[in-house]
Amino acid sequence: MPRFSIIVPCFKVQGFLAECLDSVLEQSYRDIEVIAVDDCSPDGCGAILDEYAARDPRVKALHLPENAGLGRARNAGMPHATGDYLFFLDSDDTLTPGALRAMADRLDETSDPDVLVFDYARTYWWGGTRRNVLAHVLAQAGDGTFTVDEHPEILDLLMVVWNKVYRREFVREGGFEFPPGYYEDTPWTFPVMLSAGRIAALDRICLNYRQRRQGNILSTTSRKHFDIHDQYERVFAFVDSRPELASWRPYLHRKMGEHCLDILAKPDRLPPKDKGEFFRRTAEMFRTHKPADATVDGELRLLEGGYPAYVLRRQAGRAAGEAERRALLVRKAAAGRVKRGYAAAHARRSLDPDLAVYSAFSHRGVLGDPAAVYRKAREIAPHLRGVWVVRSEEEAAELPDGVEYVLLDSLPYRRVTARATFFVNNVNWPGTLVKRPGSVHIHTHQGTPLKYMAADLLAKPGARHGVDVPQMLRRADRWDYSLVANRHSELVWERAYPCHFTSARTGSPRNDVLVGARPEDGAAFRERHGIPADHTVVLYAPTRREYRRGGHVDRVDLARFAADLGEDHTLVVRLHPSLATGPARGLGLADLHRRGVLVDATDELHVEDVMLASDVLVTDYSALMFDYANLDRPIVVHADDWPAYTASRGAYFDVTAEPPGHVSRSYRELAWLLASGSWCDEESTRLRASFRTRFCEFDDGRAAERVVRTLMLGESMPSPAPVVRVPGPATGHDVLTRSS
Repeated sequence: MPRFSIIVPCFKVQGFLAECLDSVLEQSYRDIEVIAVDDCSPDGCGAILDEYAARDPRVKALHLPENAGLGRARNAGMPHATGDYLFFLDSDDTLTPGALRAMADRLDETSDPDVLVFDYARTYWWGGTRRNVLAHVLAQAGDGTFTVDEHPEILDLLMVVWNKVYRREFVREGGFEFPPGYYEDTPWTFPVMLSAGRIAALDRICLNYRQRRQGNILSTTSRKHFDIHDQYERVFAFVDSRPELASWRPYLHRKMGEHCLDILAKPDRLPPKDKGEFFRRTAEMFRTHKPADATVDGELRLLEGGYPAYVLRRQAGRAAGEAERRALLVRKAAAGRVKRGYAAAHARRSLDPDLAVYSAFSHRGVLGDPAAVYRKAREIAPHLRGVWVVRSEEEAAELPDGVEYVLLDSLPYRRVTARATFFVNNVNWPGTLVKRPGSVHIHTHQGTPLKYMAADLLAKPGARHGVDVPQMLRRADRWDYSLVANRHSELVWERAYPCHFTSARTGSPRNDVLVGARPEDGAAFRERHGIPADHTVVLYAPTRREYRRGGHVDRVDLARFAADLGEDHTLVVRLHPSLATGPARGLGLADLHRRGVLVDATDELHVEDVMLASDVLVTDYSALMFDYANLDRPIVVHADDWPAYTASRGAYFDVTAEPPGHVSRSYRELAWLLASGSWCDEESTRLRASFRTRFCEFDDGRAAERVVRTLMLGESMPSPAPVVRVPGPATGHDVLTRSS
């Protein structure tokens, strides 16, 4: 008996069907059967199913004699199912890698619940991907099982059949089946969820929900959308037959009204001549099933009036929206005039020589190089007033005690930026910030560059997508100093940013804590995440890919990697910051962290703490390797797609030819390096020493002090490199001389 019976109804999807089936059959978890139902499809679906059934015994192809519709095609597949769980997969959707293994593990973990609800992502025909916006509902469901009474928010998720798997015996005992017509998921999902005694949630993206440009049944203009009324009648009939579910009638009554009004409001669903009839049918049903104590508010009140009133309300809403849009444009124009006037007024005031403004990572908080400079300035130059720019009150709430801040683009922000002498940032300031004569802009960057940056992106159209290079360079024209940790960075920044600045060979301030670090410096991170003191901590830090929209590519199976490392190792994963809020973490990382398989350190504010807690870094092409080299700990470069990466993004040197440690070209090589101990052998030490000599040249543990003393206070201080004078690309300023 297989664990999963995957029922795939097929109708006019020949262009997508093979991809769907491959996503199932190529899963690492193989205890499955696939029951593919050809719903008398007029295209080549039937032949495709027969081909798959002939070469894979797990596939059974059923051919219906006439078109039955999606719901009845699913029904036709159920009697042939022998698995523990039923999974209804639409034939134009796909499973994500590792999805079935994650489902099976979660079912085992929760002792076979009636229903398991998992997450999905919408994948658009133009290449975009967006995670379910209600994914937090799954995360908040907890580790155990529950009922809808205990966690009613679960019903806020998209009420479809394909984001769940169902215990087959539970379905059989409940007599659940799909009705004919459109919206067949509604009278299946509500009865199933309300009846389930044990529901579990899996906070992991297991399915890619394809958003087709054309061909979506529900986007077809037709009277078949009237089926929604019959489907909700079935839901109410089910609830009426179960007195214990009576308390759900107000919720279902409201849901029905909202669902029908949503269909009515969409321009591509109903023929215009039928909209009045649809409204009247909905209003009648709304009155018929209204509970005695039901509250009717918001847009639902329209169902208690007539269709003409509804039309007027919709027209008024559109008119109000247009008026608000125009008013917003007027307010923006007025605000712009006020800002320009304010800036002009403050331009006549003298600069405050003791005021410094800081920002990091697009105003996210006290982080990175600017944070190191800020802390050192408070220590050795307490007369300097440091003010941080943050983008919202949420970021402000995370600031350390005693840190003065202003919100981006607020009146206080305009005041301090109009009078500040020093500006320290690792990302360009907004274009609206005007550089005043006498102000000093110190740009720290975000590390040593491996991949192409700024003007060099002009030759890489894929990597340049969405990047306004000319605007980037105009903002960089405000820099006075560009901090560098090595001569490589100095040459790259002067090439990538052909602007007027002086390269300052200070080292990277954020790396001061890494230079000469002690073994105990990472103890706090380990303790916070429950990592045993005797474990070898492997930090895996992949970067984004420009050859894939969204930037995320699964290069390593994290669950397998963690298992292959062994019980005396802990895998710590830190995604590139640009991937932190996308779907990448939902594709298994968050679930593996919850289960204790690994540690997800993506949200750790201070990456230095993560590095200090680790024993070895495994990365592909992340700039983190240059910082990590200061620790003089082993580094492994996993370069299985180096040609594709360099072709799409470009690189300033071949890191596989001049690596900081051993290089793996496949996962098998990577696993062998870690298992054999070669990651820390003599060759690894030799490669790392050469890499450190080249890329940690100016990092001596005093970079932050050097920035404060030489660039802000105008004092002298020993240089970390023998050459002191460094001409900028278009200036003759000395590195130790403040620009005017």
